Amino acid sequence: RFSGTFVGNAESTSPPPAATSPPAVAAATLPAVPTIPVVPTIAGVPNTVAESVLNPNEVKPPASGTRKARVLYDYEAADSTELALLADEMITVYSLPGMDPDWLIGERGNQKGKVPVTYLELLS
Repeated sequence: RFSGTFVGNAESTSPPPAATSPPAVAAATLPAVPTIPVVPTIAGVPNTVAESVLNPNEVKPPASGTRKARVLYDYEAADSTELALLADEMITVYSLPGMDPDWLIGERGNQKGKVPVTYLELLS
């Protein structure tokens, strides 16, 4: 039989000192993981084309590929790159390379801006 050195030992029931818990200390001192910004690009096309998509007022419509669309719902533009829409109006729309597929460039007279595809009924 072993001696009772472990039984009834007051030190064995006390929690370990804070200095002996390295996981909590290590987690608090770890450096943050750096993130790399992702910039969408098209192979062989300079980034300046992707940046110009952000300002639809400076882009020219493609020679072919424009379509007419009927607006299904009113839409309030969130910023100057978007075009406000009124239900039942007709606009011309087209897409640009590298552009989010959920958006098109819409033109009404001399106004131009991004419009959400879900608000449109594409016609021709």
